[in-house]
Amino acid sequence: MSGLRVEERPDRLVVTLDRPEKRNAIDADLVAELHAVCAELEARPRLLLLTGGTEGIFAGGADIGQLRERGRLDALAAINSAVFARVRALPMPTVAAVDGPALGGGAELAYACDLRVCTARAVFGQPEVRLGILAGAGATHRLPALVGEALAKELLFTGRRVDAAEALRIGLVNRVVDDPAELLPTAHGLLDEMAKGSALALRLTKLAVDAPPAAHPHLDLVSQAVLFEDEEKRRRMTDFLERRRDR
Repeated sequence: MSGLRVEERPDRLVVTLDRPEKRNAIDADLVAELHAVCAELEARPRLLLLTGGTEGIFAGGADIGQLRERGRLDALAAINSAVFARVRALPMPTVAAVDGPALGGGAELAYACDLRVCTARAVFGQPEVRLGILAGAGATHRLPALVGEALAKELLFTGRRVDAAEALRIGLVNRVVDDPAELLPTAHGLLDEMAKGSALALRLTKLAVDAPPAAHPHLDLVSQAVLFEDEEKRRRMTDFLERRRDR
């Protein structure tokens, strides 16, 4: 891959946006590579850490040169929104590690992940209306779900940028680290905590949380029925009871 660096670990993929000369702008080639990563994680579900590295840039948005030339049929093709939706629907949890600006499509890619960790110099923003378009790759529905409708509308209508401190306060990110060198260890630490749980329980929990309200409680009941018959559940509960008995 030319726009991504992919590191395989036993329980996760670490995917780094790697177009520093273009500020990690999201172009058609990068979209195709993200689709390939999604296909791999759909076929063999694992955790995902998505980052721009610790060089002071996550993603400066869509490639404006390409975006300027797109017409209505390109918009209807959902070029960026389709791959971000695929990231959102991955079977196992995902964490975005953000250093520096995450703007436009870059912010929408971060919103598509389940959790976000950022450095103190991170900035989020949706400048699309100032370019004559809307934030059409997920921000119009994911941002309200994260920060509430009124604040999301303010950010989408004005293009105002949100710094790391505000992002933490409004619930846009889960953690902020002062030292960029701590960004990836912090993100991996979150994934390490997840990896201590049952992979199937984790997968079904994500499915339940992301399901529409009408799916509850039926989805919860069916998921729990599956887990109650899983040998991993029996093993984990037996271990728990034995540890408590030996205290």
